[in-house]
Amino acid sequence: MKMASSKAGAFTLVETLIVVAIIGLLAAIAIPNFIHARAVSQANACIENLRQIDAAAAQFAIENNKASGAAIRYPRDLKPYIRLNSANRIPRCPAGGVYDINFVGDQPVCSLGNTVTPAHILP
Repeated sequence: MKMASSKAGAFTLVETLIVVAIIGLLAAIAIPNFIHARAVSQANACIENLRQIDAAAAQFAIENNKASGAAIRYPRDLKPYIRLNSANRIPRCPAGGVYDINFVGDQPVCSLGNTVTPAHILP
């Protein structure tokens, strides 16, 4: 005759709490690293967009015989010189900033600039 086992196949409360604590610890380590990596990635993409705008402004100035200090109507003047995204628009700052450039010879700027870390400015 077999005796019924009194031990059920479920986890105890202590075992469950230990698993939850370990998952919480891993999340506490991973989430800040993920947020930092995302911010760095957004800044790098923004800086690359600023480089494209700067190169487009230089090409626009050469092709239209514009001297340094000549006005630029952004984005209309530079659109033919920038690789457009799938929506046929100039790429936007991935963090929500707005690009601007007013004159030939000026560096393009992102409205986020130094207000975020890492900064969205051309080096």
